[in-house]
Amino acid sequence: MSETIRLEIPQWQGGMNPNYVMGAKILAALVPDGNAETIKVPVDMGFERQSETERIDGKGTLLAQMETTRSILATEKPDKVITLGGDCSVSEAPFEYLHNQYGEHFGVIWLDAHPDISNEQQSQHLHEMVLANLLGKGARDFNSQNPLQPSHVMLAGLEYEQLRPMDQAVKDLAIDYATPQQLAKTNQPILTWIKANQIEQVAIHWDLDVLSPADFRSILPARPYLDSAQFGAAIGEMTLKQVTYLLRAVSEAADLVGLTLAEPMPWDAIHLNHALAQLPIFRD
Repeated sequence: MSETIRLEIPQWQGGMNPNYVMGAKILAALVPDGNAETIKVPVDMGFERQSETERIDGKGTLLAQMETTRSILATEKPDKVITLGGDCSVSEAPFEYLHNQYGEHFGVIWLDAHPDISNEQQSQHLHEMVLANLLGKGARDFNSQNPLQPSHVMLAGLEYEQLRPMDQAVKDLAIDYATPQQLAKTNQPILTWIKANQIEQVAIHWDLDVLSPADFRSILPARPYLDSAQFGAAIGEMTLKQVTYLLRAVSEAADLVGLTLAEPMPWDAIHLNHALAQLPIFRD
């Protein structure tokens, strides 16, 4: 049994974006080494084989990769799990495992500009419904068998005023949230939620796109020359300094047993890789 394990999951099928693979490689290289055992979860890299007739893109592949992750967790039986993605769907199996481990005093902080709470009638991409799956309200074949209670979920950094019809479950389930504007002043909404719901163990899903592209460049909406008005989804507004302060505050208020970093998009590295791949010397 390992006290803490680090899962590296370069999963891209949840958002159908192969660039998440490069993001996962770079993220794995830059996080602190620590003492956690590192396990690389195998991910299908057959980018050309992903067209499927299922309602959810890449469904069969995603189910298989999730089952592999569950098997690793069942074998290792860690107390804590660090997960490095990959798209946001990499959080599902680790958070499900941690919920089973810790029970009624376990909670989840979803640090994301978007709530990822749609279902398969509203989206084809698993990374847009992963939190709904953990709540048992998402895609039938992905829903957790031990769903979280809505009161044990806190949405942090949520762009609430830009919720879309596919995000309606935030309101329907009355999930607690704190906007970037609130968190720029104080982390108290998060700390109050922890205390009010008797959260003793917490897992944090950190989608890097909760950050402002003016502050952090390796995220989807920071693509060079992108007109942000044409992005098509809410853009994060938090700073790395604010998020670091928040993570430290949560770590002092509860036992941080899970941390996912998801959806890194290092555009310079991606574009340089694509440019170099065109040179025959790299294919000889």
